[in-house]
Amino acid sequence: MTDHPKAPASWLANSLGLPALARRLRLTSLRIRLIAVFALVALAAAVSASGIAYWLNRDAVLKRTQDSALADFRSQLSRDITDLPLHPSCDQLQRVAVLIAHSGLNYAVVLVQPDCAVTSNPEFTASVVPTVLQHSVTTRCAHCTAAPEQYHLFWQRQTLDGTPFLIGGTRVLPTGPTAYMFKSLDDERKDMDSLAWSLGIATLLALVGSALLAQAAASTVLRPVARLGEAARQLGAGRLDTRLEVRGAAELADLSQTFNQTAESLQAQVEELSAREHASRRFVADMSHELRTPLTAMTAVTDILEDEADTLDPMIAPAVRLVVNETRRLTELVENLMEVTRFDAGTAKVVLDEIDISDLLTSCIDTRAWLDAVELDAPRGIVARIDPRRVDVVLANLIGNALKHGGSPVRVQVRAEGPELVVRVADGGPGIPEDVLPHVFDRFFKADAARRRSEGSGLGLSIAAENARIHGGTITAANGASGGAVFTLRLPMKPTVAAGHPLAADGGPGSGSGSSSGSGSAPGSGAGSGSAAGSGPGPGPDPRKGDSA
Repeated sequence: MTDHPKAPASWLANSLGLPALARRLRLTSLRIRLIAVFALVALAAAVSASGIAYWLNRDAVLKRTQDSALADFRSQLSRDITDLPLHPSCDQLQRVAVLIAHSGLNYAVVLVQPDCAVTSNPEFTASVVPTVLQHSVTTRCAHCTAAPEQYHLFWQRQTLDGTPFLIGGTRVLPTGPTAYMFKSLDDERKDMDSLAWSLGIATLLALVGSALLAQAAASTVLRPVARLGEAARQLGAGRLDTRLEVRGAAELADLSQTFNQTAESLQAQVEELSAREHASRRFVADMSHELRTPLTAMTAVTDILEDEADTLDPMIAPAVRLVVNETRRLTELVENLMEVTRFDAGTAKVVLDEIDISDLLTSCIDTRAWLDAVELDAPRGIVARIDPRRVDVVLANLIGNALKHGGSPVRVQVRAEGPELVVRVADGGPGIPEDVLPHVFDRFFKADAARRRSEGSGLGLSIAAENARIHGGTITAANGASGGAVFTLRLPMKPTVAAGHPLAADGGPGSGSGSSSGSGSAPGSGAGSGSAAGSGPGPGPDPRKGDSA
């Protein structure tokens, strides 16, 4: 017996695109993953249930039809064939075949005997009967448990011209013809197709229902996760008092509790660090302020001693010059520290003005007696709205560092690139080591650990970077393609600090206090401070950190 029904499971899986969906699952959001998992589970369950229901119903329908048709065929043969003579003619067989076909369940009948073969329907002849079935019918059944070595009724399902048929056959004893019946199963096939479509629709409805259920479940699960994400973003934005309401399932409540504990610990640590940092800044500011008065007196005394150094005893003069130099270094360090505290406290102000950068650079270089050591490429007519005092501090630091730590020639180039003013300061020295470049703008950083006792305080480039920042600009350090260090200052041509802004000298609380203080505090910002112009170390790593001459 052969039977090859067409199951809808593989077709349904391919039509839904499950393989492609499985490949994309790892690229989607958690919500989509939950919905997909729910849908896949529901689909697997629905397809399994539908497949089992289809097979069970199909077998039941076919078995019922098959048993009914074969029982009727056997009954008709027993009733009508027995009325035939021992050796019937072909006409008699024809009448019996038609009688059996029309009195039964509407199937075609073929009767075959050695001298003729008749059929109730010309579409069906003995040649259509499968060879395997013919052999089984005309051979005594040796393996049959009932009436062994006798002829039996055999059947087979087969598709003829696209229509499924149940074909049954048997040998009429003792000397009767061989009889075959052809029962169409087209109605049963249509019933099975309708059942398959019904099960497919039910599967799709189950899939949609599972997706909706998954959406509801995902919302229930992900809502606390979304609240946690929002709380984490607020915490990252600085709102350290952010807390979650502890509610929901045990796992989610435990997660919220853990987050709250973490936030409380973080808030306590940040507050402690902020308090320590505030105390440290306050200490530096107070110390610098308290040192200004005695340093002012000491500076006045050292100025007098410097003027009289040539008339002093040669044994005393070097000590006097050492005291003068160290007093100036201490004064410079205190002024730098005060400037740093103003940056940290956010009280540093900018006083903007329309300035020709060429004039500002020429004045900066000429004041410090660097004209002979610097190659200036600054075309006139490049006007920017800047704070001239602060930009002068930046330029003095960059050029002074190039002269002190780099090597000749020192080139200064000014260009207007779109909305930005770009000033490049390049030297002819050995450049800056790659491991030092990320730290050149750090406070108190010096590249050469053996030169901790140097003329610089390690704050110059840090102050220059802060001055550029409050203008809305940047300073970067790199090594040139042909050697030497290249510092690039970029400032917006138009002011980024408008009048009334807290950083502007005319706006914000306390706008009049400290807005112009420290005018001579930057390294290299006083006349006569360029005594090291043109000097520089020999070949070797650039030990620069932030102070001009």
